[in-house]
Formats: sequence, C-alpha cells, structure tokens
Amino acid sequence: MADKMKCTLCGHVYEQEKGDKGVPAGTAWDDVPSDWVCPICGARKSSFISV
Repeated sequence: MADKMKCTLCGHVYEQEKGDKGVPAGTAWDDVPSDWVCPICGARKSSFISV
C-alpha cells in the first residue's frame, strides 16, 4: 500500500510518516483502524486512493 492516501471527496492526504488525527506517525494505511474517518470531511477509509 502507498505511503500516501488521498480522500476522493475533499483531497485530504494521509501520510504514513506523519500520521493523522487519532493515528500515530508511522502507522501504515492497512493498520489505520477501519472506523477511522477523514478529519476534514468525515469520509470513510474506502473513499481514499493511493497517490
């Protein structure tokens, strides 16, 4: 899986090396909890694509 994943709804980018709200830095996309949502628009993980 890519180190960066982009929300197809709002364009927010999840970066593995930085982590995100509620997700520690270094967390691989596959290890991000399934109930995690985009911190900008609330989209589910399934709305993200690799970039």
